[in-house]
Amino acid sequence: MRFLSTGGEAPAVSLEEALFAGPAPDGGLYVPETLPRIQPPAAGASFTDTALSVARALFEEDVPREALEEIVRDGLDFEIPLVPVEEGVYSLELFHGPTLAFKDVGARFMARLLLHFLRRRGRDVTVLVATSGDTGSAVASAFYRLEGTRVVVLFPRGKVSALQQKLFTTLGGNVSALGVEGTFDDCQRMVKQAFADRDIPAIRSLVSANSINVGRLLPQTFYYFHISSRIESGAPLLVATPSGNFGNLTAGLFAKRMGFRADRFVAATNVNDVVPEYLAGGTYRPRPSVATLSNAMDVGDPSNWARIQWLYRGSLEEIRRDLLGSAHTDEETLGAMRDLYRRTGYLLDPHSAVAYLGALHGMTTQRNRPTALFLSTAHPAKFQETVERAIESKIELPPALAQALDRPERFLPIPAEYGALKEYLSP
Repeated sequence: MRFLSTGGEAPAVSLEEALFAGPAPDGGLYVPETLPRIQPPAAGASFTDTALSVARALFEEDVPREALEEIVRDGLDFEIPLVPVEEGVYSLELFHGPTLAFKDVGARFMARLLLHFLRRRGRDVTVLVATSGDTGSAVASAFYRLEGTRVVVLFPRGKVSALQQKLFTTLGGNVSALGVEGTFDDCQRMVKQAFADRDIPAIRSLVSANSINVGRLLPQTFYYFHISSRIESGAPLLVATPSGNFGNLTAGLFAKRMGFRADRFVAATNVNDVVPEYLAGGTYRPRPSVATLSNAMDVGDPSNWARIQWLYRGSLEEIRRDLLGSAHTDEETLGAMRDLYRRTGYLLDPHSAVAYLGALHGMTTQRNRPTALFLSTAHPAKFQETVERAIESKIELPPALAQALDRPERFLPIPAEYGALKEYLSP
């Protein structure tokens, strides 16, 4: 498969070149030149088998069949259950991987894909990633002790939940964390500057592990196809995706082009509502992010929006056919968490609560009442304080989080200045 840049000024490249490049030379993001059509999985197929089927369609031209099977079966050896929440509404629980977040899927696949090519190249890389919450822990866990890799995680100090932070600041080994005195947008800006800096390749070989990298983005299509093996065909299907940097939703829209049956998607955001505002009024107005309870979605200038614009050739009319916007305040988020728990006993983390609200909003806009499905992207215990505040009750920590709490943290505070990052990356 060949990959093009959304910027339109860079030559097409191979999967391996796109994987190691991160952003394209023209500043755009890589997208597949063509998207293969994929048959829906058989009813009841395991997530691992579905992932392997989709991976073959996407990557088998570039990765030998046996190696691809090893990548999938080693990295994605957990289930993704679809849970009925209330009448006509389902939760796709994406938090059953090692770090209890949806980003385990893309990060673990990408880490093993990188290792496959690293073995051929015979050189080491530095994996550079900005996180607003779960990306840091998923990437750190996926690459932890992986030969030939060093991981550097940038996070906005004081703006990531304590439990999220513990999962990537307590590992040590080949994983380092930098606490940036700023916002996620600052972290993302600094990472982008590093990849654009011509001096950096002479310092270290950099690889991106954010969703700007196709190696992490495309595996997220796997769980959309997994939905098809769990939902009866025929009824209209509405999928609500909690959205911050929009990689998750981009993967869903790619999956739709590849054959995943969804009638409409909802871009569910918190008050950082750049995209819902655009869908409603036609004006795209990036701005500094605002801190919310759903902190992983606190993004004021989502990188992956460029890929969605490319997919729809910049046509607002075409985007609106597939995509509805929905934005929600912290008060609404807490209210949804409290109400659903009291009525059904089902726990939501703040991000999944925003998606749940998006699903309810989407249902009210459709003439034929659809089956509504929302993506639950993190285990509720990762946001223990917020969840307990909402439901007015204590919750139990799963073992992975309880163990992380007992480990000492190690991170280096740095200012929100690119020079500080460059100095750290220098030998």
